[in-house]
Amino acid sequence: METASCSILHTLAFSSNTATATINNNHHLFLPPKTNPSFSSTFPRNFNFHGKPLQFNGFTAFSSPSSAQSQNPPQELAVLLEVDGVIMDAYRLGNRQAFNLAFQKLGLDCANWTEPVYSDLVRRSAGNEEKMLVLYFNRIGWPTSLPTSEKEPFVKSVLREKKNALEELMLKSLPLRPGVEDFIDDACNKGIPMIILTAYSRSGEKTARSIVEKLGDERLSKIKVVGNEEVEKSLYGQLVFGKGMSSSLDEQLAKEARKAASAEKQRIAEEVASLLKVSVNIDTSSSERLEKIVASLLAGAEIAEVPVYNCILVAGSKSGLAAAEQIGMPRVALRSSFTSRAEFPTANAIMDGFGGADLTISKLCQKRWS
Repeated sequence: METASCSILHTLAFSSNTATATINNNHHLFLPPKTNPSFSSTFPRNFNFHGKPLQFNGFTAFSSPSSAQSQNPPQELAVLLEVDGVIMDAYRLGNRQAFNLAFQKLGLDCANWTEPVYSDLVRRSAGNEEKMLVLYFNRIGWPTSLPTSEKEPFVKSVLREKKNALEELMLKSLPLRPGVEDFIDDACNKGIPMIILTAYSRSGEKTARSIVEKLGDERLSKIKVVGNEEVEKSLYGQLVFGKGMSSSLDEQLAKEARKAASAEKQRIAEEVASLLKVSVNIDTSSSERLEKIVASLLAGAEIAEVPVYNCILVAGSKSGLAAAEQIGMPRVALRSSFTSRAEFPTANAIMDGFGGADLTISKLCQKRWS
């Protein structure tokens, strides 16, 4: 993929803190730093856009684009976009409608989620959809004909119908976010690699790809989509997940250590719980999800052929921002209708949308870092 020149980031030499894995003698894979680099060495805090002030952590204003060009050598740049909340604002509109359609399909006439109800459930469950359903039916009552032992299969059946309804909504009625097509076109016209990440979409990869297809064939021919298959085929994916290549001994030992630690935490928790006569279950899915997101981001940088520190993630999720921070990738949070009041402490900058006074490729390219 072609790379573009933008006066956006300082030239950074890989130091001893960055590991380089040599594969088949002719490929090099840039791995994330062993210790998280300081912000000044990857994406300096002095980050602002002309026209509309950003909410940021320690960012300050900067000089004009012309002085930026004269003080900093051109740098390659790539942009990575999440799907949920970035390409399409489906958190409130699509998801809520899909749940209500699922309730109707299953004959649950008493179940209907208004926006306040949906928002409250998301907040209380941290977005876990199974927990949302359990909280809701614990509140209004489960179907009278449903045995207690059948609650879990019932929840899964609702989620299955909800997924089908969401896919149909994505394809037929829900629009893309305003300005996102112009944003992508501008990047492509400037020769900036544009990567869209579907591998860790909460809507599921199939649904995420259906959303991306709304961009049109011509646009799709100019961008790269990174899904599960692309992650597994990437050099980093092969190294870490062992798909077609044995991972290093250190990596294998680290994985086993994480598994052992999780098992020990569960054992101790169960012993304490038995004394208190309660039940517990340690959830390790969040760390596994973070690992998957990290792999997706690194695969995106690899496919773009741009170093991680010269890629910018535009994210709608806190998990994506956290993963990007872990590997030193610059990151911009894009608010959606559902996250309009949310705080993003791990974001380098927060924007409300695309175009105009909000996020544009030109503004990214014109910045000077100090």
